Amino acid sequence: MELKLDNDDRTFSPGDTIAGAVIVNAGKGMSHNGISISVDGSVKLQLSAKSVGIFEAFYSTLKPLVLVEKKLEVLKPGSLGPGVHSIPFQFKLKPSNGMPQLYDTYHGVYINVQYVIGALVKRGMMQKDFQKEMEFYVEVFAEDVKEKKKHEFKISPDQLQNVHRGLKSKIPTFLFEGHLDSVICDVTQPFTGELVIQQCSLPIKSVELQLVRVERCPYMEGEAREATEVQNIQIADGDVVPNLPITINMILPRLFTCGTMSTKNFKLDFEVNLHVVFVDNHMVTENFPIKLYRSRKQKVTGIMSGMW
Repeated sequence: MELKLDNDDRTFSPGDTIAGAVIVNAGKGMSHNGISISVDGSVKLQLSAKSVGIFEAFYSTLKPLVLVEKKLEVLKPGSLGPGVHSIPFQFKLKPSNGMPQLYDTYHGVYINVQYVIGALVKRGMMQKDFQKEMEFYVEVFAEDVKEKKKHEFKISPDQLQNVHRGLKSKIPTFLFEGHLDSVICDVTQPFTGELVIQQCSLPIKSVELQLVRVERCPYMEGEAREATEVQNIQIADGDVVPNLPITINMILPRLFTCGTMSTKNFKLDFEVNLHVVFVDNHMVTENFPIKLYRSRKQKVTGIMSGMW
């Protein structure tokens, strides 16, 4: 048995009609007790052991939030003749009763938003049922187009925080300036900007850009916050020529990023860290909180930096 969708990339938006077919190879013919389709969409939440404590770690999985739950009978009990049969189906993608909306497909560490379609061919008592599952992807577009918000920055020693007292005298003299084209970003477009090393008394080993997801889940005693790396790309290797503009360009990975979310059950934010690593392996980091949304613009194509 196979499960096929008419849309080859398996990507849909709320309100779309999802159509496909259950393909059954009946061989010389077979009887069945019905063929059905199930659609399940949910948000699965989990706390880390660090958040809830070692003894509570066994109870760290929270109740999933059901977004879509439906079952459709596509063929009543009967028999299939010899050969391959294609049984069509279609349904409208919309949230279950009581749910205000659907969310972007997202694969995180402690938060997962996933949509799965399953096909089931029920057989007789002494025969094994046929089952097949397939993930499909949901993209939720922003209703209003976000305005770009340019952010200029300057990094120098007097702005550093969380520096160990014994290392303050060893901090080199430096001045880094630049800008981000926008801290309100369309996930279908590259994250862009520019960095200029104005001066630095210590040679630079590397300049890196790190994308971080911040996942928040409520639990009995409060809110658990976990920040984990999504991807890290290098934008400069070795000592950098002073006053030479360095292009910041990062394509945001599909499935591991989505629009910024804030609900009563979970919250999802994103940040970008700019790392400048010196030859002695000490590092200066600047943190930029960003807001993501999804527009209906055409997606970026081509080779991507980082994971996909």
